[in-house]
Amino acid sequence: MPARGNAPKTVPVTMTMNSDAFETAARDRFDELLQRERRGQAALTIQVAVVVAAVLASLWATGMFDGERLSEGLPAIGVVGSEMFPPDFTRWDQWIAPMVDTIAMSVAGTFLAVVLSVPLAFLAAKNTAPNRIVYSSARMLLNALRSIPELIMGIIFVAAVGFGMLPGVLALGLHSVGMVGKFFAEAIEHAHPAPIEAAQAAGASPLQVIAHGVIPQVFTQFADVTMYRWEYNFRASTVMGMVGAGGIGTELVGSLRLLDYPQVCAILIVILVAVSIVDGLSGLLRRRFQ
Repeated sequence: MPARGNAPKTVPVTMTMNSDAFETAARDRFDELLQRERRGQAALTIQVAVVVAAVLASLWATGMFDGERLSEGLPAIGVVGSEMFPPDFTRWDQWIAPMVDTIAMSVAGTFLAVVLSVPLAFLAAKNTAPNRIVYSSARMLLNALRSIPELIMGIIFVAAVGFGMLPGVLALGLHSVGMVGKFFAEAIEHAHPAPIEAAQAAGASPLQVIAHGVIPQVFTQFADVTMYRWEYNFRASTVMGMVGAGGIGTELVGSLRLLDYPQVCAILIVILVAVSIVDGLSGLLRRRFQ
């Protein structure tokens, strides 16, 4: 009777072939991923190089590398800065009304922008626009309003309706529509489709779908954008006074024309305090809406 020993185990040929094929596929996949990563790194390097070249070219074209000109101009800035101190607050009581006008102008302009931006945003969002023609037209209108600076709009409206706060409100409001409407439209496009589809499946009308499926999702983003835009409009409204749109900017321009630098410094301090208060209030309101 033959002795029983541990007979050598044989590996099936099929298993060996499958293992070799798996290793080959894994190596090919690794090589493919490695090549893709190298191509991505090369593309990123080229993009960074293009951006750096564009920045350096812009700095050179604008004279930022002109050391002689900078060395001559910086001392002059120091002289003007020294003439601003100490600030002159003797006319502070005459700045209260213009500052209130500036705040009112920023609030009214922001309100006008939001009222006009909400319907335009739904027309400029792919998931709520009725067709592509309306979508493209709304986007083009937002781009046109965004491309015209509010200062140019202010000059146009001053020529159209005269001096005062009204041209400032119109300029701030219409220019803000371009930016606010764009942010609103992007928020609408990123809304989750499930509530919208549920409302449509329940037989809701388009307005009901927007009211119950879209607005609850984007209300917080709308509030954030509105508060940020109010902050910007308050700062921009100080510039509106330089073109005759009223507000504290008019007082600032008057002091600059008289070369009354201590009073200019005082007005700038008042504007800085007001901007800080507006920023704090805006941040408080944003937290309340979250």
